[in-house]
Amino acid sequence: MSQPQNTRIVLASRPLGPVKLDNFRIETQQIPAPGDGEILLKILFLSLDPYMRGRMDDAESYAAPVAVNAVMEGGTVAEVVESRHSDFHPGDIVLSHSGWQSYAISNGVGLRRLDPNAAPLSTAVGILGMPGFTAYAGLLTIGQPKPGETVVVAAASGPVGATVGQIARIKGARAIGIAGGAEKCAYIRDELGFDVAIDHRAPDFSAQLKQACPKGIDVYFENVGGPVWDAVFPLLNTFARIPVCGLVAQYDELDLSGKDRLPVLMRDILKKSLTVRGFIQREFVDQRPLFLETMSGWLRSGEVKYREDIVDGLANAPEAFMGLLKGHNFGKLVIRVA
Repeated sequence: MSQPQNTRIVLASRPLGPVKLDNFRIETQQIPAPGDGEILLKILFLSLDPYMRGRMDDAESYAAPVAVNAVMEGGTVAEVVESRHSDFHPGDIVLSHSGWQSYAISNGVGLRRLDPNAAPLSTAVGILGMPGFTAYAGLLTIGQPKPGETVVVAAASGPVGATVGQIARIKGARAIGIAGGAEKCAYIRDELGFDVAIDHRAPDFSAQLKQACPKGIDVYFENVGGPVWDAVFPLLNTFARIPVCGLVAQYDELDLSGKDRLPVLMRDILKKSLTVRGFIQREFVDQRPLFLETMSGWLRSGEVKYREDIVDGLANAPEAFMGLLKGHNFGKLVIRVA
């Protein structure tokens, strides 16, 4: 019987516009052996997230880009299969950042041990991981929703947006979700309890949004940008708060020049005393223990629900990722590697 090998998906070339399959390359190599103080991890689940699109470009950002011919990065759940590290033992399940590969070497830095009996392991890269924490910290720290206020969130059926809307409801605010398609809108309205769900593909989308927000918008959690932002912007109330989490509608744009709308934006930031703040979830790392405790309680009580879109096989990651950028996923997109 042949020995298992390490499968890796590397960045073969930088995208020029939308991501294509030939921007990736699948490689196989011998499974690496851990040295002193190191651990060999077998990847069980890989998280696919929109931020990875930005890492494929060689552009200035909050994090360094993935190098061409390097393994695509990403959060993972892994099992320790061999250890020369005193703190970890074979059979331990850990949260890691091992990227798009089936095995990885770690020195133990940044690993967090997981209890496989506490929650499904995939949730460690979903509702109990980075997406859930992004929603929690961004909404509560920057958005600060108050009872009776109106909170609008784009990409509302995704792992961040769905969580934002549910937390807004817990805090006593009205939750208006924007999603793509009737099925996703029905899900966030009927299963997650959003007050209103609006399909951004509808020809009268802007009119529907205005009707749903008769008293304006107090918090807008930005995940997409583009035409959705154009519809939201005129409805923002004085003192509205806008946590800027993502701009997925713009990630493939090669040229963002054109009509300069900055003067209008700056005018309204001043006129309406708007708070617009971009953020990266790691800025709020001190909140993570409270998040895990609070979110676990909401999950047990049923106040927060989640949905996962699990794809089997690491080789399917590139195509699944391309679909994610086009909104084809329904829930948190996870690759089941092993």
